[in-house]
Amino acid sequence: MPKIAVKPMSAGKPPVATIALLQSSSLPMLVQKELERMILAGDLAVGAKLNEVAIAERLGVSRGPVREAFRALEESGLVHLEKNRGVFVRQISIEEADEIYEVRAALDEWVGRRLAQIASADQLKELKAIVERMDRAAAKNDLDTWHALNLEFHDRLVEYAGNAKLLVVYRRLVNELKLFRRQTLAQRGSLPVFAREHRDIVIKIASRNSAAAGKALRDHVMGSRERMHRSRSVGGPGAHQVAARASRRSR
Repeated sequence: MPKIAVKPMSAGKPPVATIALLQSSSLPMLVQKELERMILAGDLAVGAKLNEVAIAERLGVSRGPVREAFRALEESGLVHLEKNRGVFVRQISIEEADEIYEVRAALDEWVGRRLAQIASADQLKELKAIVERMDRAAAKNDLDTWHALNLEFHDRLVEYAGNAKLLVVYRRLVNELKLFRRQTLAQRGSLPVFAREHRDIVIKIASRNSAAAGKALRDHVMGSRERMHRSRSVGGPGAHQVAARASRRSR
């Protein structure tokens, strides 16, 4: 795995994007982003203990930035600290995932209603552009690009709602669900369904129909929860009972 270090630049055009990233980010933040990438990619398994010394050596940094990154990752919901035991990659039960989806559904419904009232023409144009890029990624079956754009789309929706506190809460909830989400998105036939729902969300917001926009977002989140259950239905003896409970909750 590449170290977090600036390599000597070769003759030619300097890597402007890399330089800008390093100039705008502290070392702990860079370590945090790399650990987040490793967790979400599965390089650091769910439930794994994170060794401060080993990670510092692996990333080519001192232990201080790693320690700070651990604290930031705990705040974002990706790791948890156990006293006298250490830091572990967060493991979320399907029951907790259910609860997170329910909270998200309520928040997203408010976001949809709010955006139908206040979204600007430029914001709507940007949302439509993201959906179009998602469609192109889906046509190529480029799941990695589609997944990144999906996160961007939903984050932009909440950002445009103009509530900073809600945005912080939302981003933590999304982090806690990310380990479930990739499996859900990988289901056969999911991308066309998501694409259709995303287009419908933008249409409802643009129509200035608050109730319809709110419902579209809530239904989208609850549909994602149901897909999560289907993707895990063969994962263990209790999965069918959990899915049945989720179905009862949504009635």
